[in-house]
Amino acid sequence: MDLRSKVLIIGGTGYLGKRLVKASLEQGHETYVLRRPEIGVDIEKIQMLLGFKKQGAKLVIGSFNDHRSLVEAVKQVDVVICAVSGVHIRSHQILIQLKLVDAIKEAGNIKRFLPSEFGTDPARMADAMEPGRVTFDDKMVVRKAIQEAGIPFTYVSANCFAGYMVGGLCQPGHILPSRESVILFGDGNKKSIFVNEDDIATYTIKTIDDPRTLNKTVYIRPPANILSQREIVELWEKLIGKELEKSSLSKQEFLNIMKDQGYAEQVGLTHYYHVFYDGCLTNFEIGDDAEEACALYPDIEYTKVEDYFKQYL
Repeated sequence: MDLRSKVLIIGGTGYLGKRLVKASLEQGHETYVLRRPEIGVDIEKIQMLLGFKKQGAKLVIGSFNDHRSLVEAVKQVDVVICAVSGVHIRSHQILIQLKLVDAIKEAGNIKRFLPSEFGTDPARMADAMEPGRVTFDDKMVVRKAIQEAGIPFTYVSANCFAGYMVGGLCQPGHILPSRESVILFGDGNKKSIFVNEDDIATYTIKTIDDPRTLNKTVYIRPPANILSQREIVELWEKLIGKELEKSSLSKQEFLNIMKDQGYAEQVGLTHYYHVFYDGCLTNFEIGDDAEEACALYPDIEYTKVEDYFKQYL
């Protein structure tokens, strides 16, 4: 008898969502993916969904604009994972999850809900700057609704996505590493944490049937990937056998640049500020009310930053 939970993934065609579908299937879960009528004639998303179906996933129709359809979708599974975008440069949809909370509450059968988190832990960002704090505030609104509804949960804090951060040597607006120069945040020595997006998905799926992660935050902190921006740059320099020309941006210079940007860019840059000037990802110890994924699942071989860089050579 297979005791693995049936999983519904919402936002399954997105940047992280598609990886969650793949990881769920690989770990042997009966996997459902919400097909939202709103995607219309977005042929790439349709083909991706058909690809999931070919790999064994079940497509279930449901819309955030149709409460009954969400309830019916949720009733078919044990666990719901939502991966709608919380990034302003894409589409910021965090609060749409309140409709999902209502559906889960009505359905009454869900053993675990993982809302769209996957970045900085919003519970630790009460002092975040405007306008970037909107991301954390919205996530806390969703958490409050989940907990008030009595829905069992796991919150995954995955820190920095490697694709966005490692590739561009932590520089906003860059996703490929330069072989010439780099701008450091201050002295470049604040520690951050970098996780390959495929690994984020693998660890996330691991948590869903684990009693140790029930009603807790799970931080993904791969020990070899707790690095400063300067250390990231040095790993790249070692690989290409060349030293990059370095310049530095003070806190004030960064803030001056930020205030000339559009709203969506300012939101993103606020997050860079807290990560690379404040060190918000590493300036606390994980308490007894939370878990660390690499310690829970030592059998998972995560991608080290130095190996992640090799694709760019």
